[in-house]
Amino acid sequence: MVGCGGMSKGWIKALQDAPELKGAIEIVGLVDLNLAAAESLRSEFALTTAVVGTDLETVLRDTKPDLLFDITIPSARLKCVLAGLANGCHVLTEKPMAESLGDAHKMIAAAKAAGRIYAVVQNRRYIEGIRRIRQTIENRTLGKLTALHADFFIGAHFGGFREQMKNVLLLDMSIHTLDAARFIVGADPVAVYAQESNPSGSWYSHGAAANAIFEFSDDVIFTYRGSWVAEGAQTSWESTWRIIGTNGTLLWDGADKFEAHVVADNSGFHRPLRDVVVPPAPHPSQTHGHASVIAAFLKAVETGQAPETAGNDNIKSLAMVLAAIESGRTQQRIKIEV
Repeated sequence: MVGCGGMSKGWIKALQDAPELKGAIEIVGLVDLNLAAAESLRSEFALTTAVVGTDLETVLRDTKPDLLFDITIPSARLKCVLAGLANGCHVLTEKPMAESLGDAHKMIAAAKAAGRIYAVVQNRRYIEGIRRIRQTIENRTLGKLTALHADFFIGAHFGGFREQMKNVLLLDMSIHTLDAARFIVGADPVAVYAQESNPSGSWYSHGAAANAIFEFSDDVIFTYRGSWVAEGAQTSWESTWRIIGTNGTLLWDGADKFEAHVVADNSGFHRPLRDVVVPPAPHPSQTHGHASVIAAFLKAVETGQAPETAGNDNIKSLAMVLAAIESGRTQQRIKIEV
């Protein structure tokens, strides 16, 4: 495991607490530029046999692991992933998978050349609400999907590297919502028009808020409104959603509340509606966030089949983010290409 900051604790808790993962993985090495962080993580989670160090290549050579978990900051992603692949590891990495499409393609090519699985932790698509929405769309309950809208408004005081990042909301957080939207739609994004800002009073240095309109290949429109400096009336971390089809609409608060209404008949100025029940997730084992992502990654390693969040697919979500950033910079509609 490389990168022993706060995010790493969620990974280890999933490994230690999730029934489907208990005993499946032994952490043999912890790497961080801050040695004290690696030592503290080893102590906190009683990883007594894990080697700690500040140099990834050295720890990889000493421990010869099967897997590398990359939980570093985005600027370190390329070096760490390539090191893991070069040392024979299958690699599961934090999002975003890269800072540029060029870097993403380098890692995808390296994984193919090494014959190793390379995937991204998009844990927010592995939650019950997103899976339930996808099931509703697949069932055609709402008719043909035409539009989806997501609002994300949080006042998040992280401190640390995020407060110095450029494009912090789009690059570090919106990838979750954009990846979820791509999963829900089940089609490829083709273009975006976006506006990015850093509102007055922001404690971030750049890009704490954004608005974007995405076009998908099957004529679905997705709008995203977000801010990390929105105090006073916060949404869920999963955003609040409105999903519109030709026959009705589904609302999700990002937590436990679902509402869905479809047209009951074709009479009247406002068509009469009937309530419908949003079905449960078809595969409950796929709704446990980090644990489900890691379990899917392990299954891919065992079977050789590409996981849902494989790098060569997840690059499309990264492309959405980078195109939105480019659109915000140029104030132009940007085609999304990988």
